[in-house]
Amino acid sequence: MNLTIRKATADDAAAAWEIRSAAIRHACKGFYADELLALWTVGEMTVPFVEFVAQKFHVATVNGSVVGTGVIDLGTGQMDAIFVRPDMMGQGIGKRVIAFLEELGRSAGLAELKLDATLNAAPFYRRCGFVGDTIGVYRSPRGISLDCIPMTKRIAPPGGQGTLGDAPESRPGRP
Repeated sequence: MNLTIRKATADDAAAAWEIRSAAIRHACKGFYADELLALWTVGEMTVPFVEFVAQKFHVATVNGSVVGTGVIDLGTGQMDAIFVRPDMMGQGIGKRVIAFLEELGRSAGLAELKLDATLNAAPFYRRCGFVGDTIGVYRSPRGISLDCIPMTKRIAPPGGQGTLGDAPESRPGRP
């Protein structure tokens, strides 16, 4: 498989939208009520979504076709929108996206990555080195609340020093 991960463009937004919706409907089924999944995936792609994809997303492609997505905020270490096209799940694409985003974070000097895992995805993230078991609530940009598992992963940035120190008070947004 010829997998490439690159910065997304606005032209990737339609594929990212479809992958997001299909992955949620496929992988989250049985973990969340059908009504919640329908609310989470209903609607059309919006202009703000296209702009967000162009500004923040990275995409995984196979033979030029978008098969996965991921986002990392290099200021906070928050990861999001890690989705793989259902027919490509289980082939290591998600792990490659995570490793790519982790390297971006490490290069930016981050010491910790964070994400809110859907209930079905938590075992995958644990296999990628994330920790967390407490159920929390994720509030989507579309106003939907669903159970999630907040998870973190310590990473060793180049030179061993990160922008997020070891003291709890130096980690923004953390108690």
